Amino acid sequence: MDFGIGFLSNNVMLPIIDFFYGIVPSYGLAIVALTLIVRFALYPLSAGSIRNMRKMRIVQPLMQKRMAEIKERYKDEPQKQQEEMVNVQKEFGNPLAGCFPLLVQMPVLLALFATLRGSPFSSANYSVNLQIFPAEQIEQIQPQAFATAPQNIYVADGEHVKVAAILPSGNKLAVGEQTKIQYQTVEGKPFQVLLAEHPENKLIPDWKVTKGEDRVKIDAQGNVEALQLGEVTIQGTIPGLAAEKGFLFIDALGRVGATDPDGTIHWDIVAMIVSFGISLYVSQMLSGQNSSGGNPQQDTVNKITPVIFSGMFLFFPLPAGVLMYMVIGNIFQTAQTYLLSREPLPEELQKIVETQEKEAAVIEQKALPFEPKSAKKKATGGS
Repeated sequence: MDFGIGFLSNNVMLPIIDFFYGIVPSYGLAIVALTLIVRFALYPLSAGSIRNMRKMRIVQPLMQKRMAEIKERYKDEPQKQQEEMVNVQKEFGNPLAGCFPLLVQMPVLLALFATLRGSPFSSANYSVNLQIFPAEQIEQIQPQAFATAPQNIYVADGEHVKVAAILPSGNKLAVGEQTKIQYQTVEGKPFQVLLAEHPENKLIPDWKVTKGEDRVKIDAQGNVEALQLGEVTIQGTIPGLAAEKGFLFIDALGRVGATDPDGTIHWDIVAMIVSFGISLYVSQMLSGQNSSGGNPQQDTVNKITPVIFSGMFLFFPLPAGVLMYMVIGNIFQTAQTYLLSREPLPEELQKIVETQEKEAAVIEQKALPFEPKSAKKKATGGS
């Protein structure tokens, strides 16, 4: 039994979507509700990471100073040096400790991501791999039924079933042989029967050859004829029920890409990409990741990171519904970071901050030019 991402998606995410869609029939609102529920559920874990980052940002200068002193003091005693460094880490904490909560929540976030990339928000794709042999060779191969991994397909609002693409006679064909790729549920019910039960939803599957186009011929019904020897990959697609439905300023939740091949720009997608970049930058600024301690190169990297991450969605586009989830998740993360940054620091950290501020004030005072004293010295020297 699958207890991983697929289990979370099918048994946690989709029931939440169905529940909220039953209350307010809007798949856009269902995405918002699902995102917020998951983010609130993971709040304690992500809060731990943010607090640890805040702590390490405060203690890092002192920790680095202590590490440098240990290296110098025990440069001829490697074992003692290692022991002292371990003690310092125990005292100040391990910088990697904040990564653990992030790792724990990753499966949940990946399951949420996978849910929003599938039906009903996006089309579901199936890959059928064929091997075509000479007629005399195929007789020596034992026929074996072929089936892809099943996917959850919404056939009506709130109603979804697991559907697989199958080849009852197998995926090994002889030149000139004909077969038909079919969709059916894991219980064996033909997908066409399901479509007939919901004629109002026009979920018409289509097929295209993605590898070995000259080796087969396929029609709209999935009938395949083998033409030449070799390997073939056929992609079947079942449209997402809500792919063409809009929400607020979003024209279609399933739309992929900010531009069309004809040059049409989808400003709703552009707006979400820009919003993602802005929210990422603000979150970085609040968490202190934009502060590099005066390193110009690191400052530049910090500033362009939001641009790079946002720009990826232009070259590796995602469905509009997934982008909406990422923007909402980022805004939630930014608000969480802001609230946690306003928390009072623990007493020991507050003392470190006060000490650092005093040291910085002394350094700044020493760096200031004192013109009256200089003038007085000159006058004294002249006399």
